[in-house]
Amino acid sequence: METKYIFVTGGVVSSLGKGIISASIGKLLQARGFKITIKKFDPYINIDPGTLNPYEHGECYVTEDSFETDLDLGHYERFTGIRTTRHNSITTGRIYKAVIDRERHGDYLGKTIQVVPHITDEIKKRILDTPGAVGGALGTSSFVICEIGGTIGDIESAPFMEAIRQLRWELGRNAVCVHLTYVPYLKAADELKTKPTQHSVKELQSMGIQPDILVLRTERHLDESLRRKVASFCNVDLDCVVQSEDLPSIYEVPVSMHQQGLDTAILRKAGASPSPSKGGDVETPDFAAWTAWLAFLDKQRHATRELHIGLVGKYDLQDAYKSIRESLSLAGVYNDVKTKIHFVNSEALTAENVATQLAGMAGIVICPGFGQRGIEGKIIAAEYTRTHDIPTFGICLGMQMMVIEFARNVLGYPDATSSEMVTFPKASPSPSEGGGVAPHCVIDMMEEQKSITQMGGTMRLGAYDCQLVEGSKAYEAYLQSEQSTPLAHREEPGESLFVKERHRHRYEFNNQYKEEYEQAGMKCVGINPTANLVEIVEIPDKRWYIGTQFHPEYSSTVLHPHPLFMSFIKACI
Repeated sequence: METKYIFVTGGVVSSLGKGIISASIGKLLQARGFKITIKKFDPYINIDPGTLNPYEHGECYVTEDSFETDLDLGHYERFTGIRTTRHNSITTGRIYKAVIDRERHGDYLGKTIQVVPHITDEIKKRILDTPGAVGGALGTSSFVICEIGGTIGDIESAPFMEAIRQLRWELGRNAVCVHLTYVPYLKAADELKTKPTQHSVKELQSMGIQPDILVLRTERHLDESLRRKVASFCNVDLDCVVQSEDLPSIYEVPVSMHQQGLDTAILRKAGASPSPSKGGDVETPDFAAWTAWLAFLDKQRHATRELHIGLVGKYDLQDAYKSIRESLSLAGVYNDVKTKIHFVNSEALTAENVATQLAGMAGIVICPGFGQRGIEGKIIAAEYTRTHDIPTFGICLGMQMMVIEFARNVLGYPDATSSEMVTFPKASPSPSEGGGVAPHCVIDMMEEQKSITQMGGTMRLGAYDCQLVEGSKAYEAYLQSEQSTPLAHREEPGESLFVKERHRHRYEFNNQYKEEYEQAGMKCVGINPTANLVEIVEIPDKRWYIGTQFHPEYSSTVLHPHPLFMSFIKACI
């Protein structure tokens, strides 16, 4: 079968859920037996989201091959189980940089470089023949789903729209355009309005692209007469106009899309067999992964007991900790509870109000981040949960704050800190050198990071091995899922258990203090075997008090929730 391409565009307003629709399409096609990959094309000029403020763009997601990407790649992985790479996230910045680098190298032989054809050709190249997430190369995928960021009419999206127009002409039936748009409800008129959708489609048509399928985002159910009106005005078949209503969970979207025939419509438009693995038409996908997905949704609907978890961080924005929130929610479902997440602003957290702020929480997650703002509140939270034996999960900077708190209040170093937070010259002698100028930096900059001056894409990024100490809580958590998760592995049967987890940091546990921590009761139970970096700390005497330098939330999926989140939720219960 020839590779098919699905272009997912959006109109009217942003944040309609193109990422969820793209991931849902991928899930449905997988259930039909097709191999898929999903790519995100972002029109902004940043090379990647790594230097963007979370308030601007939500969390920065990291791939196994050390690339900082858009948070939608997290949706792709959680829904479909694929492992994305740097080739699944493309920005205008990367496109222009590639073209400019070739121009400087002389590859264009003196030609005038223009948006058409040079920029559009580079976009088409990234769509067609870049290595992808499935089976090693994009050519092994039956469907390539390309989500285009932003909305139709944005000036920065124009080159992407032109590239899609050209590809649709070149690929013929092997290209399908799915357009997501909005049908608002006007309360005063008590009416659903289709005019924004009509204008959005008209804008798309003015660029030479006729949508094959329309997905109407709506807060209210759309009857057939309204769908028929949209189909008529937008030149789209009625069975290709589906609605995306508000649902109790984003994970119900694929089921809703299947019930409306979205997957069937896509296969018909693309001229593909309904079920390559079975060779015949199927009304309902019945592959093992789809059955497991439905079983998950059934558990989710029946998980009514609430479990309250506090997120201690500085970004009061849901998308800033998107993967952590989803990981907690997924682990809750598999433990038959409904996880209720409460944001606790670390900037406002003090020794006087911490008991009130954390009251009623079954567990606390101390969130990742960068910079000095809000860290003292995280340290206060770590002390409170440690001394009151509340299950606590520290991630990246959160783990570092647990380490600093322990040094201040157990090891007896009241000036303990991270070198990220101090302003003394980097050349100042450390306490171990007898200088006495610097405080006790129990968290210090990684050696290979000290000569780096550029910010973007220069941290310790991507998947690294971590060797677990047998008998630790972290070891037991991974051990229980050794057969079911790709994270855990052994070099040889009976050898040490290793896990491969994703990182995004510049600073590390200072091994000069490791022995003191171990003797005082904070154990280093996860070590990188190559660099000897401490990856996991825990206090065995507590119910559950674990910090990880890596980001386990990046590896949690619907069908394979992360072992540490599963263990944490069990402790909270």
